[in-house]
Amino acid sequence: MRVSRPSARKAGLAIAAMSVAVSAAFAPAAQAADNGKFRLGIVTFLSGSAAGPFGVPAANAAKLTVEALNAGALPAPYNKKGINGMEIETVIIDENGGATKQVEEFRNLVQRQKVDAVIGYISSGDCLAIAPVAEELKTPTVFFDCGTSRLFETVKSPKYSFRTGLDAVVDNVALARYVTETRPNLKSVASIQQNYSFGQDSWNDFILTLKHLKPEIKVVSEQWPKVMQGQYGAEISALSVAKADLVHSSFWGGDMEALMLQGSARGLFDKSPIALTCGDTGVEDFKDKVPNGVIIGARGPYGIFAPQNPLNDWFRPKFTAQFKEWPTYPAYKMVQAILAVKASAEKTGKPNAMPTADNVIQGMKGLTFEAPSGTVRMASAGGHQAVQGVSYGEYQYDPKTKKGSVTKVKSYAAECLMPPDGTTAADWIKAGMPGAKCK
Repeated sequence: MRVSRPSARKAGLAIAAMSVAVSAAFAPAAQAADNGKFRLGIVTFLSGSAAGPFGVPAANAAKLTVEALNAGALPAPYNKKGINGMEIETVIIDENGGATKQVEEFRNLVQRQKVDAVIGYISSGDCLAIAPVAEELKTPTVFFDCGTSRLFETVKSPKYSFRTGLDAVVDNVALARYVTETRPNLKSVASIQQNYSFGQDSWNDFILTLKHLKPEIKVVSEQWPKVMQGQYGAEISALSVAKADLVHSSFWGGDMEALMLQGSARGLFDKSPIALTCGDTGVEDFKDKVPNGVIIGARGPYGIFAPQNPLNDWFRPKFTAQFKEWPTYPAYKMVQAILAVKASAEKTGKPNAMPTADNVIQGMKGLTFEAPSGTVRMASAGGHQAVQGVSYGEYQYDPKTKKGSVTKVKSYAAECLMPPDGTTAADWIKAGMPGAKCK
């Protein structure tokens, strides 16, 4: 069964594609870095199945935010024009094509397009491939979305690599706590994950934590389809036979929505409720096609879980009015990354002067800054990894308004979910999560 996309996202794709063309037209290599503008490389999926629910909303969020920053139209503390007074110029490229292609594109951004910083990467595989190259080329690089917990294990002493979103550890530690608190009679669990680093890490972190919190839990089925497989008939049959009390999935994007539509049509989730760490991007489209009670996450305090504050009061209505859809978590995380670069450059740069790479990396290390998702602390991985809390809730569809929402929301502080610096997630969880501070 195909996942239908709303027309607004098709319009958004056109907008993002136009942005690529506009950026290329106004950013020829010969003029690179000589026009007095802060040149920002943006990398996100503009084609393929990850574009509609992930890449295009992120690209649209970048477009909206950069235009507002250049106009000095954001609320304080971001009401100074551009970045440190310099107009921002974007070069937006497509993340589609795999890690080898992305490394080539990254080198092109730095060496030919001469960007001052790069923000990008949804795929964990792309992040793992790009981080060592960012260090080699000495280019400030902000990973805005990818979730692999191995990013700063691959680059053990990062200088130029940062991640302003959360990793998959906190998603899954929080989810294990949520299901044990809301489903005390849970006895068995099954898994369906995309078979690559993000899916593997997500399941490992979840089941390790769940077995610590509830040692008697039984795993009755594990399904590992390929990324972007699209059709899950065999896996749904296996999960239906297993009859688990809960199915855990880190599926994201088009794969997640396809799984939900195919599984719902066959009644799987009536027998075995499902928990989705990346479910936020489907809430606007699920409507009555999935059952109420699906556990929904947004990989942090983003999307439908974002708090009310002046920055979110600016962002959410602006995005919704311009792109005719809610801003989901990839959009929030893109804004967060752009604001981190601005805050970093203005913290250490000379007044009204072009920020250097050193200004950005010195300012971002250990930075605390505000975003539409709330306060962000770069307090892990030696000041290179963001620290925030995580929320989960349960999907609820209102047939009168024909809109979905989340109920039974629980939020967990970062101090309850993250291992101390220098300890891997697996070692920390196996040791019983020492030092975790949970209310």
